[in-house]
Amino acid sequence: MDALAVDKAGPRRKVNYGSMSRDRVWALRWSYFFLTLFAVIALLPPVYMLITSLKSSAEISAATDPWWVFHPTLSNYVELLSSNQFLRFFWNSAIISVVVVAVTMLISVPAAFALARMKFWGSATLATGVFLTYLIPDSLLFIPLFKMFAQFGNWTGIQLINRWYVLLFIYPTLTVPFCTWIMIGYFASIPKELDEAAIIDGASWFQTLTRIFIPVALPGLIAATIFAFTVSWAQFLYPLVFTTSTDQLVLPVGIITTLIKGDVFNWGQIMTGALLGAAPPLVIYAFLMDYYIAGLTAGATKG
Repeated sequence: MDALAVDKAGPRRKVNYGSMSRDRVWALRWSYFFLTLFAVIALLPPVYMLITSLKSSAEISAATDPWWVFHPTLSNYVELLSSNQFLRFFWNSAIISVVVVAVTMLISVPAAFALARMKFWGSATLATGVFLTYLIPDSLLFIPLFKMFAQFGNWTGIQLINRWYVLLFIYPTLTVPFCTWIMIGYFASIPKELDEAAIIDGASWFQTLTRIFIPVALPGLIAATIFAFTVSWAQFLYPLVFTTSTDQLVLPVGIITTLIKGDVFNWGQIMTGALLGAAPPLVIYAFLMDYYIAGLTAGATKG
């Protein structure tokens, strides 16, 4: 009976394994189908931008196939890269992004460490409030912020409106809350034995942060840095409102305001400028994508 039972059980197991294998095959097929569909939809806009950037204005205006370049040219790239105006936009964006990233890290890392490890009354509520401030739309904030900076100029005589460095005060209101929230989750996932051992050995909280937590939390720091840089580089509404002079504009606003004149759209240079503007974040994501994903997912579980 035992042998018969084993013989009867054996085929059943094989049938189950075969069924599971077929289910897995179909799951993989559907996964690849939807991934391919998503990749095609996501890549169509940048591909079209690249095709358009390689066309002359005459070819863009002609009634030809928009997905094909009949007479490729690099004149749009040459004109933009040799334009002092475009280089000024690029330089303004680079300076602002680097400074905002540095300010964001100097604020969000100590704040996240204090909220995650130095428990005090109201720390959990404060941590939630920090993240909720990030959820306030930009469109609700730019008017009161504009009035505040205008009033500050009236009181002190220091005009911040229409100065590119006014964005150094505004962008951290977007980057600091979210980066602090990311780092809170990452610091909370680090075992408590590390800071307890450091404190027992006589280390201060500052030494614990700089010598233990920052090296361990490097993926989270990289994720927060990438986010802060991306927000600073791609922000459009605030620089559109607070800067008007051509020499004070950043790249996203400069491309739109200088390459669109009335109802005339210089589509070749607009697409070229957009591609060149997307290059720095793209390069950063390409080299640091693994760290970025690890930093965003680390706070999902606690060690």
